[in-house]
Amino acid sequence: MGIKPPDSQTYRYPLMNQFEITILGCGSALPTTLHNPSSQLVRLNQKLFMIDCGEGTQLQMRKFKTHIGKLHSIFISHLHGDHVFGLPGLISTLDLLGRTGDLNIYAPKEIETFFKPILSYFNPHLSFKINIIALHPDKFETIFENNSIRISSFPLKHRIATCGFLFEEKERPLHIKREMIDFYHIPITHIKAIKEGEDFYLADGTLIPNHTLTFPAAPPRKYAYCSDTAFNPEMISYIEGVDVLYHEATFAENETARAHETYHSTAREAAEIAKAAHVKKLIVGHFSSRYQENDILLNEAMSVFTNTELANEGLIIQL
Repeated sequence: MGIKPPDSQTYRYPLMNQFEITILGCGSALPTTLHNPSSQLVRLNQKLFMIDCGEGTQLQMRKFKTHIGKLHSIFISHLHGDHVFGLPGLISTLDLLGRTGDLNIYAPKEIETFFKPILSYFNPHLSFKINIIALHPDKFETIFENNSIRISSFPLKHRIATCGFLFEEKERPLHIKREMIDFYHIPITHIKAIKEGEDFYLADGTLIPNHTLTFPAAPPRKYAYCSDTAFNPEMISYIEGVDVLYHEATFAENETARAHETYHSTAREAAEIAKAAHVKKLIVGHFSSRYQENDILLNEAMSVFTNTELANEGLIIQL
């Protein structure tokens, strides 16, 4: 063209959508005053999802000001009480708040045996519809998807059928450089194709390569939830390279025999999974009631995988 295009410069990723995890409960089956039973919230792309719903979960939502009315869907990993006993109370509260939109609950199909009699007795005239979507705990499958996110379930290794969950952003299109639009007078009608990787041709036939016009989108972020499970290397392929992995660490190494007997993991085993899967950060939780302090679990995990953090009620993890 005879005129030199703008000098290349360092481009920063645009501000990304919120992707955060709030721990509502990280204890195991036996109640304690230290931890609530299992439950988490995942806020991703303006949607609020719940994983597991142990007893008292709705109180934790109130305590941590988590906008109970904005709950989109609930994902239940398995049907042990410390993961589901909070559901009836939560449903009742949503009814009292006047919810009208459908609520999807993803869970093993047996949940209807537990859940429907309670609903029919205590909440026979709900203000909203509950859809039960049966999980298949023996395989990896996508269970929710829209234009920007994908949620999948995958098998864990526990005493009963149990699923882990993978939350991931989809690949986003390239970002076009504003100054290149102006410099090359790129029509609006061509921008979508350029963002999808196409080159641009000037009126005289000169090719402007795509890499000159664009810079990459931020890498998609991923979060994996694995509770409850015995040490299970078979799941590594499902969680490979996630930004954050939540993995149960019910026991310390001196309780390895008990962990294997109950199909739970030690903190060290959780760290071995994190290391083998090349995850970026490990959060350990589902702590046995026998531990008044969880530093022993943290230290054992960190001896294998340094970037480990203890779960705790109210902890917010930003991805």
